[in-house]
Amino acid sequence: MNTPDLGKTTSPAPALTALQAIWRKRIGSFGHAFSGIGYMVATQPHARFHLLAVAVVAPVGWSLSITVADWMILALACGFVLAMEAVNTAMEHLCDVVCPAWSESVRRTKDVAAGAVLLAAVTAAIVGLLVVAKNLA
Repeated sequence: MNTPDLGKTTSPAPALTALQAIWRKRIGSFGHAFSGIGYMVATQPHARFHLLAVAVVAPVGWSLSITVADWMILALACGFVLAMEAVNTAMEHLCDVVCPAWSESVRRTKDVAAGAVLLAAVTAAIVGLLVVAKNLA
């Protein structure tokens, strides 16, 4: 009769090690994302302005005791502006790398990306004003 040798140690199952490798890669990709956000904040004055706006919105919302629904709306609006700023930064950087010389096409591309940020920021400002007005009434 075959009995298992309880004194032997076995190495982790191959599936477990593969899963650990996948998790390490996923966690490592957060480092890349934070690096990109850091680059955006370090190089883009408008990104710093948008972060300042978020820093103003939060205490105003807190002082008005806004509802959870209003917090969700403000968080989405602020997050959307910051995400659009990140896309704009990536677009500008890519354009500068691909075409370092002045180009009308690159200028238009950058203008459209900047316009997207402006649309998001104006929309977020309107949303913020509506939330504040509702809570002051």
